[in-house]
Amino acid sequence: MTRLVIEAVPALKDNYVWLAREPGAGVTAVVDPAEPGPVVAALERHGWRLDVILNTHHHGDHVGGNRALKEKYGCKIVGPAADRERIPLIDQAVAEGERVALGDQQAEVFDIPGHTRGHIAYWFAASEALFCGDTIFSLGCGRLFEGDPKTMWHSIGKLRRLPDATRVFCAHEYTQSNARFALTVDPDNPALRARVAEVDRLRAAGQSTVPSLLGVEKAANPFLRADDPVLARNVGLAGADAVAVFGEVRGRKDRF
Repeated sequence: MTRLVIEAVPALKDNYVWLAREPGAGVTAVVDPAEPGPVVAALERHGWRLDVILNTHHHGDHVGGNRALKEKYGCKIVGPAADRERIPLIDQAVAEGERVALGDQQAEVFDIPGHTRGHIAYWFAASEALFCGDTIFSLGCGRLFEGDPKTMWHSIGKLRRLPDATRVFCAHEYTQSNARFALTVDPDNPALRARVAEVDRLRAAGQSTVPSLLGVEKAANPFLRADDPVLARNVGLAGADAVAVFGEVRGRKDRF
């Protein structure tokens, strides 16, 4: 089976919209189109049509292109069943355990509330590709706008169980600022320090820091390590449960 061809489409200030094409069937999806213009330009550059929009959650910088792209291409819009009323022009509402086909590729859907109440992720196992919106960032995680630490930690746990080789296609270029914060709570972590050095090199060269590998995030991202006793000790919560540690780390990031 041919892997998805995935391309980043920078949008707005620091968003990444993702084009994903299944080359065998010639089917193209766009994940979280923040605005239509850059997506149309990328499609026209390749000579592709748009078949489907995959939305992870309802925020405007993820669904802002839905209406214009549907009017232009007649594409299907897929989004979270738990938040269908806030996904513009949704055609197919999906929830955990369901699958979304893109040609011969199948995405497994995960319900991952926390950032919003209806957030979902799409995992294309055959392409080792996870589209997780604003739940996991490289070295970070999304703010808890509509959830609490327990909910978000549970959601992150679902994604953390995926294989280390999974590529994490998050929706923002936040990595360098996330790295600065991560060093304040986990300064002696060699995996984090190695990732920070890599990120600084990439940004100095004007390159993207995502996708990242899930295995790297498991080792370096403090929001995926709330059950690590070292991190708990670093934030003054030795012996506390992971939810308490996660909540403390998230609170510190909110104030950072």
